[in-house]
Amino acid sequence: QQDLDAVFAALVRSALAQPAVYVHRDFMPRNLMVCEPNPGVLDFQDAVHGPIIYDVVSLMRDAFISWDEERVIDWTARYWEKAKRAGLPVDADFGEFWRAFEWMGLQRHLKVLGIFARINYRDGKPKYLGDTPRFLAYARPVAKRYRELAPLARLLDAVAPEVTRVDDR
Repeated sequence: QQDLDAVFAALVRSALAQPAVYVHRDFMPRNLMVCEPNPGVLDFQDAVHGPIIYDVVSLMRDAFISWDEERVIDWTARYWEKAKRAGLPVDADFGEFWRAFEWMGLQRHLKVLGIFARINYRDGKPKYLGDTPRFLAYARPVAKRYRELAPLARLLDAVAPEVTRVDDR
């Protein structure tokens, strides 16, 4: 428990270290609308002031669509370059930006896994449990890449050893 608390504290510190901006919090392909001359954004009732990296993570690590890691890194690097040129307060070092991206994604996916578990156990609605492999498959590689997150990687390996990749459904 102490090790897991340290992981959670590290994720919180990483999120709080990000500049705070207006974030949609559910910025994903399903909530984008292409129309001329400007794109539209739907489902913005959860918008808050939060970490600048949150929405790009929501878009790239979507709940319903998965892209290969190389594509996500490429798109995220392109976003980072454009954000820097636009004067947005993103980290000047892409490596640090990517680490914050991965950790914010991990925090977000742990939150979703918790919500799905609550809906199942408290509300008796197991429907969302079918989506947990995608979130576990996002979380596990991130937890394995960073020493500070190793206790979480061990826990994920213990509770769901069979989940190793993301499958589109």
